[in-house]
Amino acid sequence: MANHGLLLGLLRSETELLILSNAESGDGFCDIIVEPDDLDKGIVIEVKYADSMDKLEKACAAALQQIEARRYDERLRNEGRTEIMAFGVAFCRKRCRVICRAL
Repeated sequence: MANHGLLLGLLRSETELLILSNAESGDGFCDIIVEPDDLDKGIVIEVKYADSMDKLEKACAAALQQIEARRYDERLRNEGRTEIMAFGVAFCRKRCRVICRAL
């Protein structure tokens, strides 16, 4: 949970972004949804934790799969946003891995 809070703090320092934490979207609650001033763009972030460094990549992939399977981009699409990026973020101790893809 601390890493989720760290990401929120970093993102909230940007005043042009609306940051939503644990927002309902699609079939669940996404960790973080970012709504930039540009009404075409949107970001969905799912955070995972890996118990070893060699599992970081797999945890990122699981986060992206969860975003797609639970349709976390639905909230953004309902607002008319069409350029949506998904970020799967995984932490293990002091290490982090991120995988990104367009939805």
